[in-house]
Amino acid sequence: MDRASVILIADDEPLLTELLEFRLGARGYRTVVARDGRETLAKLAEEKPDAVVLDAMMPVHDGFEVLRRMRADPAQATIPVIMLTARRGEQDVLGALELGANDYLVKPFMPEELLVRLGRLLK
Repeated sequence: MDRASVILIADDEPLLTELLEFRLGARGYRTVVARDGRETLAKLAEEKPDAVVLDAMMPVHDGFEVLRRMRADPAQATIPVIMLTARRGEQDVLGALELGANDYLVKPFMPEELLVRLGRLLK
């Protein structure tokens, strides 16, 4: 790969974003972090990431709203999204998939599993 894939990590939990930045960086990805929904939408436009790891519960706009806006925007509609969230209810999972999430992982999660799923989406 000529340029490192850019992964946007959208989550308001600093410990989690640090862990993901470390694990993704070790795999050769370039990471960008957004701490709330508004910042996520701004970074999507600026950075044009190759994939997004998106938390459902964030300040300003939640992950579902961010996903809704992404899928409505032709420039972002095809960016792979993995929802990574503590919300494990059937409605949450189905709602995210219906909105266009490519994958759904529930916290607590195995970082290695996230890396494998991400790698599969970027192929």
